[in-house]
Amino acid sequence: MLTTPPSRTPSATGGPWLFPAAEPGRPASRAVLFDRDGTLVEDVPYNGDPGRVRLMPTARAALETLRARRVAVGVVSNQSGVGRGLLTRAQVEAVQRRTEELLGPLDVWAVCPHAPGEGCPCRKPEPGLVLAACSRLGTTPHRTAVIGDIGADMGAARSAGAHGVLVPTPVTRPEEVARAPRTAPDLLAAVRAVLGEDTRGQRSGRPGAGPARRAR
Repeated sequence: MLTTPPSRTPSATGGPWLFPAAEPGRPASRAVLFDRDGTLVEDVPYNGDPGRVRLMPTARAALETLRARRVAVGVVSNQSGVGRGLLTRAQVEAVQRRTEELLGPLDVWAVCPHAPGEGCPCRKPEPGLVLAACSRLGTTPHRTAVIGDIGADMGAARSAGAHGVLVPTPVTRPEEVARAPRTAPDLLAAVRAVLGEDTRGQRSGRPGAGPARRAR
């Protein structure tokens, strides 16, 4: 179960929200950090309703594979709905709890609650979420992989010095696929590539159809 410190108003100088409040008992030797919306769970714009949380294909199998190998797992997520006044901290936490009910507990959640114009250092593609999650886990970015569905996820990984794997969806832009350091067709394949169990990861994946998407 997630435990959190008292709520506070997001600010560009306040840094990301980290869950759970307590640090893990021992440092992680390796970690995989997932984007939330469009990667672990279906992308529902500014979702604050846990009843609308649906897992993406192979999400459960991907996390079970990592846990079986004692790799720390976490989430790095832009939630600009908070800064835009569309979501509360309580709603963000409710969605996180539901996600953990479906996937099991995660070792860290690093959430950026800022709106795009606030100039914070944690909103992806900035490196702040990845760096904060690595610090909380007691590992380093070069021992960490970031798996996501859009270019901002890959940008955050690159800026932090972590490894990036893109899992394209219909909203992933073709240019994001072309620039990705590595792509995979689904989360389980991405995890296997990170673990070195599948060397078939590609430099370019399938292009997205390119429909309009929201800023997370």
